[in-house]
Amino acid sequence: MTSHPRHPHRPRFTVGFDLDLTLVDSAPGIRAAYESLAASTGTHIDVDLVCSRLGPPLEQELAHWFPADRVAAAADTYRAVYPTLAIGASPAMPGAREALAAVRELGGRSVVVTAKYERNARLHLDHLGLAPDALVGDLWAEGKATALRAHGAVVYVGDHTGDVRGARTAGALSVAVATGPCDEEELRAAGADVLLADLTAFPGWLRGYRGEPAVPDTAPEIAADSEARA
Repeated sequence: MTSHPRHPHRPRFTVGFDLDLTLVDSAPGIRAAYESLAASTGTHIDVDLVCSRLGPPLEQELAHWFPADRVAAAADTYRAVYPTLAIGASPAMPGAREALAAVRELGGRSVVVTAKYERNARLHLDHLGLAPDALVGDLWAEGKATALRAHGAVVYVGDHTGDVRGARTAGALSVAVATGPCDEEELRAAGADVLLADLTAFPGWLRGYRGEPAVPDTAPEIAADSEARA
């Protein structure tokens, strides 16, 4: 498939995406990194509990397990082992590649805005061959609005209520996918404008949002997604 936009004369638009549990299933890698941190520091960490509430910044989670004066050092230790333990263990979420491709196909730009340490976020994207037009790390919830505004994002896609708050603060349409720790009821209550089960539904939704016709039979892999939603 060509990477050139199908509609070059239309104004460009930007779609923002969260990373963890939106584009990347990083839970297995995060689990491995936390288990390593607990072992190396001799600190009890309920890793199941940690993985049940992924989304907020690392330091916020570490504050539940370490005294305040040890959080920064624990974060450094975690980030040091993360590339070795977490990147290879974390697959792309279903529909992630197709979602980014749909934005590009319709003449748009994509920006990943995540609370994750930006260097490790880049490693995930590169490892999986996911290629957004821009990446901004180390931003959470309402703080994501800074990057979304700077890139002119009209839509922000995420799995957490913090992502919904970031989109609304930026004045972007909040598209929530129920693939993370927050269920549809929580996402709706937070103010999500659109709720999708997962990213496999996103290309069809985006085409409708942009006023595009249905996908022709020449793109069977995307047409299959559309048929599944019928």
